[in-house]
Amino acid sequence: MRKPSRPYVSDVRSQAAEGTRARILQASKTLFAGRGIDRVTVEQIAKKAGVSASTVFALYKSKAGILRELIRSALFGQRFQVALARLEGETDPIRLIALTANVARAIYEAESSQLGLIRGVSAFSPALGKLEKEFENLRFQMQKERVKLLFAQSKQRKELTLDEARRIMWMYTSRDVYRLLVHEGGWTPNRYQKWLSSTLVNALVNPASRNRRNSRSWFVRN
Repeated sequence: MRKPSRPYVSDVRSQAAEGTRARILQASKTLFAGRGIDRVTVEQIAKKAGVSASTVFALYKSKAGILRELIRSALFGQRFQVALARLEGETDPIRLIALTANVARAIYEAESSQLGLIRGVSAFSPALGKLEKEFENLRFQMQKERVKLLFAQSKQRKELTLDEARRIMWMYTSRDVYRLLVHEGGWTPNRYQKWLSSTLVNALVNPASRNRRNSRSWFVRN
């Protein structure tokens, strides 16, 4: 009779696998920041992480797979999850539009601290550019329901179509706007968030749907 596997054996294996993944990601981040994405090979990553190249390929399939996971964990990590949690259960579309600024801030603050060096040395990397388009499309899709709710309750600016409103939100919440205002303009992230909340509401919401009571609840302190 075959003995059932012990739960702790699976736990140990799972922890070991997570540790291996973490070492590979950290090694990749260090190498990408020092040499640039395009000059780093999977073999170099494996050597620095202390694993075989076959292990790296088994876990991430390719260097692009590693880079995708680094970007995903930076953009949609803990700060993003906290910001997103504030949207849960909210039914006021104006409030949701305003809270989008908090989500954008969370994304770009985390990205700046975790991927700033990599982006600096790999600004023209084709691999990075391709994945950035992928994540930009994902960000565009994630904002859809907030704008749809605004239209469903007829609180949008009357001159806007749904697609136009979505693209306006996507544009204002872009990385370039954050970079120009915070990194190059010297704004604090808090000032950026407050400005973005007000700008999104003014750009997307019908003035008749705004009132003093709503405006006082637009901004959320972190």
